[in-house]
Amino acid sequence: MDVLAVDLGTSTTVATIAAHGQEASVLEVDGSATMSSAVYADKDGTIVVGRDAERRARLDPSRFEPNPKRRIDEGSLRLGEGDVPVVELFAAVLRRVGEEAERRLGRPAGQLRISHPANWGGERQAVLRDASVRAGLGVAPVLVPEPVAAAAHYSSGAVRSMAPIAVYDLGAGTFDCAVVGFGERGLTVLAEAGLPDLGSLDIDRALMMYIGREVSHSDPARWQSILRPKTVSDRRVRRALLQDVRDAKESLSRHLRTDVPMPEPFPDVPVTRAELEALVRPGFLRSAELFAATIQRAGLAPARLGGIYLVGGPSRMPLLATLLAHQLGIAPTTQNQPESAVAFGLHQVPLGVPSGPPQWR
Repeated sequence: MDVLAVDLGTSTTVATIAAHGQEASVLEVDGSATMSSAVYADKDGTIVVGRDAERRARLDPSRFEPNPKRRIDEGSLRLGEGDVPVVELFAAVLRRVGEEAERRLGRPAGQLRISHPANWGGERQAVLRDASVRAGLGVAPVLVPEPVAAAAHYSSGAVRSMAPIAVYDLGAGTFDCAVVGFGERGLTVLAEAGLPDLGSLDIDRALMMYIGREVSHSDPARWQSILRPKTVSDRRVRRALLQDVRDAKESLSRHLRTDVPMPEPFPDVPVTRAELEALVRPGFLRSAELFAATIQRAGLAPARLGGIYLVGGPSRMPLLATLLAHQLGIAPTTQNQPESAVAFGLHQVPLGVPSGPPQWR
């Protein structure tokens, strides 16, 4: 049976597909392995997603939402002149993935699996189910907690009697962690926790505030107009600056120093890795302590684990691995493409009866 797996993320969505009994592979959308989760409400009511949404955001940023997943509890969002239900924004993202999957397969996928943060309750999961129906994907989705999928991916090929795995998942919007055990009935979540206010978007915000402290004194009114834009021009400037801030953050994972291009009248701002690490260290320490407490709550010591794995784009930051190794006494493992671990792991979770919701505990 063809299986479409979707890791619908805060900033990016990754989909994988297993067709004709073959191993799963990445489903490219718009020629990329990762699709932006951004949405744009056109004047005729059409919801545009991904790269097209980001391009149209330059025309009217008020119609643009870069991170709909982070706003799941709001019910609806004001985009342009109207309010759009959040579930419709989710559906638009899933529809775009489904269209690409059907184009590749020549038919709709026979099974749909969607990941979600481990601490999402019934109401939030219901939004995902409703969105998949509105997307017209034709099948009821099987929902899988993200750390469970990641653990399944990292343990693929191992025997079921292996020691439990701990997963540290730092995404764009949230931090989640879990300890997952393996037994005769498959995967079991032994303990889980998370922080709703720690993710790459929060790192971006901290870096933006740091830059503001460096330049705003020269023209406070202009800086405020960028932070709280009221005109289309100011919204465009703010959006471009946010992208430059994100690019600088990612560059500092590879280099010790970079520069953030600034709009007039401000000079470009140099930023070092040490300065960024000082900004994120308190949040990373909180997550490391919570991760250690979660492992302890599972009744395990780090040394008894079968592995400690990092998931999500921000896990590439060198400071994170250093802090976790110091906290746990064991160095964590990161794959070359940590963004895709959950999407691949969705195929490897033993679900039993596909039409029913799996029981993780």
